Amino acid sequence: MTTRLDVVTAEREVFSDEVDEVIAPGVEGQLGILPHHAPLMTMLLPGELLIKKGGEEFYLAISGGFIEARPDRIIVLADAAERVEEIDVARAEEAKSRAEARLAERAPGVDMARAEAALRRSLIRLRVAERRRRRRPGVQS
Repeated sequence: MTTRLDVVTAEREVFSDEVDEVIAPGVEGQLGILPHHAPLMTMLLPGELLIKKGGEEFYLAISGGFIEARPDRIIVLADAAERVEEIDVARAEEAKSRAEARLAERAPGVDMARAEAALRRSLIRLRVAERRRRRRPGVQS
């Protein structure tokens, strides 16, 4: 038994297929959504979106948004989303270093909340990218 999953951002469709399960970073904890899930709509936090399909696992880095679950469909409206193969590790490392430097400065005029959010985004991207490097045979990212 499967359900339709569509992951979209304002710019593009990131993923669209029939899936077995979705695990998403909800505001009140991880959400596991299976086919025929009760109707649900909630906010998503930045984190990893895990998609399970036919014994394979796919990971996306998302930076927040909303998820709507219906008995026959799951829709993720993400602020931003990247597939593992789209993540530029060097760029994510640079972003992490810049954010850490801004946080360490604590200089007047540095938007600490913005620097913390940038650090969280880069850490999520790096964690998802790391899954690609450690991928086991038969498991997709």
